[in-house]
Amino acid sequence: MSSSSTTVTTEVATNSKVRVLFASLVGTTIEFFDFYIYATAAVLIFPHLFFPESSGSAAILQSLATFAIAFIARPIGAAIFGHLGDRIGRKATLVAALLTMGISTVCIGLLPTYAQIGIVAPLLLALCRLGQGLGLGGEWSGAVLLATENAPEGKRAWYGMFPQLGAPIGFILATGSFLLLTAFMSEQAFMTWGWRIPFVASSILVLVGLYIRLTLHETPAFQKVLNKQKEVNVPFKEVMTKHFPMLVLGTIAAICTFVVFYLTTVFALTWGTTQLGYTRSEFLELQLVATLCFAGFIPLSAIFAEKFGRKNTSIAVCVLSALFGLCFAPLLGSGSPILVFLFLCMGLSIMGLTYGPIGTVLSEIFPISVRYTGSALTFNLAGIFGASFAPYIATKLAESYGLGAVGLYLSVASILSLIAFLLIRETKNDDVNNQI
Repeated sequence: MSSSSTTVTTEVATNSKVRVLFASLVGTTIEFFDFYIYATAAVLIFPHLFFPESSGSAAILQSLATFAIAFIARPIGAAIFGHLGDRIGRKATLVAALLTMGISTVCIGLLPTYAQIGIVAPLLLALCRLGQGLGLGGEWSGAVLLATENAPEGKRAWYGMFPQLGAPIGFILATGSFLLLTAFMSEQAFMTWGWRIPFVASSILVLVGLYIRLTLHETPAFQKVLNKQKEVNVPFKEVMTKHFPMLVLGTIAAICTFVVFYLTTVFALTWGTTQLGYTRSEFLELQLVATLCFAGFIPLSAIFAEKFGRKNTSIAVCVLSALFGLCFAPLLGSGSPILVFLFLCMGLSIMGLTYGPIGTVLSEIFPISVRYTGSALTFNLAGIFGASFAPYIATKLAESYGLGAVGLYLSVASILSLIAFLLIRETKNDDVNNQI
């Protein structure tokens, strides 16, 4: 036992703070870069190249349907990678999830189009999107656990914020890459082959992420589970039978995070370029600058979560999000560059505030032995209800009832999350990394 303890201590010492935080950050950066380039392409490119037989709005809706596939696949990926993460460890599972996600993304960049192989093209696109979703299902929660399970007491929300920073960084890289390609090549070249570059280039980020993660050791918290041989045989069953209330509450609590983000990005981009008369570059530039608000408010949310608690911080942000829903028609609907930019800044600031603590919240409500599975399932189930069809639903609501209905959609989602946070216990002072 003494020898085992010495070995564990040595391994943990090699996991420097900088390496842990960078490893958690780089993984989610890759995750969101991959996801955003698909989201952008689903609005601007895929309707023309993979669904050309449909009319303009129908093609966009079909393309957004493939966007939703990944969210449906994510809980399946969460169950698969969650099982591995709670059985064999966080490190090996994170490597497998990153490879699954990365290979699928590169394959999208190599696909033939509808004009080349007909109906098989959108089917292959859907298959690659399914692979992306499976990998994404295990990536996010593993990155959060890598950070929070290596965090010193009193710093879990701060450490848990670093994986979340990958979202705005990935968004900036994805949007920036499309803007650069649009600026330096003709529209014909971009639509023919230029759009493929970000998908194929993501392989570079994947290789960097793999290198960093392969140099890490297991998290101290899960190492305790291994040392005491407390691994759960079937983590999914354990979560469903013993932690089901937390699974439901965590899922509902995270819905607001997804809805506010995808309405402010994917739906707003669709509406801005089809109904408001903005060019692709003009609206992407507005979103790119507004993303700085997203990045800036994530660390601020972690400070609030450490000082006032995860629960109080999240409840306050849900109230802000519900009120923001009232701004859709007067701000986004105005078409004014200043008011549209204000709309984007407000939405992405709220996104930063809600997104920063959510990883810490969802990891702390489950014990270590099923934490990977539990946090992965809650986050990815919330993705189905809050994001998978959010752009689709918002587009139909806007076309039928106007932008005010889209704002009401966000307000209702925010109130649902608020109720869930009221029922979740505060975990700020819990010794969660010793709860096996």
